[in-house]
Amino acid sequence: MNTIHNLLAKVTIPSLALAFLTACSSDWLEVTPPAAMPIDEYFTTTEHMEEAVVAAYDPLEWPDWAAGQYNPVCIMSDIMADQIWVGGQDKTDNQFWHLMMNYEAIPTNCMSGLWSDAYSGVKRCNDALKYLDWVTDGKLTDQRRKELEAQLRVLRVFYYNWLWKFWGDIPYYEVNLEYPYTKEQSKADEVYANMMADLKGAIALNALPMTCTGTANQGRVTKAMAYMLFAEIAMYQNDEADMRQALTYMKEIIADTNYDLNPDYAMIFREAGEWSKESIFEINYKDDNAVRSWDWVRGAGGTVLPRLISPHGWTDGLLGHDNGWGFAPIRLETFQMFAEGDARRDATCWLADGSYNQRYQDTGYFLEKYAAHTGDNADQLADGDLNYNNNLRIYRYSEALLNAAELVVRGMGEGDAAAWLNAVHSRAGLTDQVAATLDNIKRERQLEFVGEGKRYWDLIRWGDAATVLVPDQYGYRTNTWSEARKYLPIPQSEIDAANGTLLQNPNYK
Repeated sequence: MNTIHNLLAKVTIPSLALAFLTACSSDWLEVTPPAAMPIDEYFTTTEHMEEAVVAAYDPLEWPDWAAGQYNPVCIMSDIMADQIWVGGQDKTDNQFWHLMMNYEAIPTNCMSGLWSDAYSGVKRCNDALKYLDWVTDGKLTDQRRKELEAQLRVLRVFYYNWLWKFWGDIPYYEVNLEYPYTKEQSKADEVYANMMADLKGAIALNALPMTCTGTANQGRVTKAMAYMLFAEIAMYQNDEADMRQALTYMKEIIADTNYDLNPDYAMIFREAGEWSKESIFEINYKDDNAVRSWDWVRGAGGTVLPRLISPHGWTDGLLGHDNGWGFAPIRLETFQMFAEGDARRDATCWLADGSYNQRYQDTGYFLEKYAAHTGDNADQLADGDLNYNNNLRIYRYSEALLNAAELVVRGMGEGDAAAWLNAVHSRAGLTDQVAATLDNIKRERQLEFVGEGKRYWDLIRWGDAATVLVPDQYGYRTNTWSEARKYLPIPQSEIDAANGTLLQNPNYK
């Protein structure tokens, strides 16, 4: 389990190579490793090449505590939607979250950690792709080389997808920049075209397995993961040609017997449910021998997300939950939208009926999917806050089913949309059958993916954001979403460092 972590724990890169694999510090700059060698010599072996590939996966884990900010991608997306609040002590606690939620982020107080983490991922993918041509030990077969290339190209698109959706016009490059390390940004539509060309090229290599082959590869890019990424990007862009191809890919996943719905919805989000038949892609976190600490936040280990979103001052461990910091409480309306008997309700919304400190925007409900459960950081070796073992679920089989149903209903091809929709609906314990309409599919996604970072992007691509994301009755959100706030402001620190080559998104100047 969580094998990418185990690989990372073993990676030791000397001298120059270390500069791009770890965060620099003054202490590091004073150390001269005894086995130092230039990177163009180091990356001539297959073993060392594999280390670079593993390092390219590492930034997937960083955003929960990213460069001095809490940026868990699922929560960063969902606070801008309509199912969870921001919470915390007050409106100044993680203030940039509150500004994002109200569509009033400013360049000097906005999400910046994810920008840095995503570009770190892009750089590592670009580096590793370059190193593929340096291997001369005769051990890297043509098939393995193509598989590594495909992994890295898909992974690079995954990082760019974060940047594209949150910021729109961004610098896009597939060869790392040279001094002074600046590049004018591409328009969002150009970024889309570049991402899809890269993703199509990676898929065309036909080198990725459809699913993880054994626990040693859990967390690696697969063909099914690439297909889901393709569908996500194409559907967000509403590109009909690519959406037709996405339907073909969804059907291929549905037909593969390695994937199926987990009959117990609640178990999907527990440790025992990690990498079940429903899982298409997860970002691995572990507590076993975890060494992540506040002094080494990029060490191999767990996640802080459960601590962030659990009730503050919770003391009743007999109920199986741990103390948290009170962020991202579930809205009361979210709990109420579930029908009686829908298994997703209690698996999503935990009513903290016990002793805790009620913080800002408290409703009593917390996100059970990623809540801090007693024992889920028991085997860590450093800081318990940062080392919960909750894998982040990125793509699930239920999303493939709902993607396929939606694409058919929207006229992108043929298929049994009703069967796919009702498979998800019935798994929740609901006995009625629903018609395959776009409204019903929207509703099912709303119920299925609470807290998983899907809702905000769905509302935008459906054209529903401006009518759904409006001021609430509590006075928390006072602004209405608009196209002017579709993208976040580029962090001012990035603008300042770019020497005039990076322009602020127009509505934040």
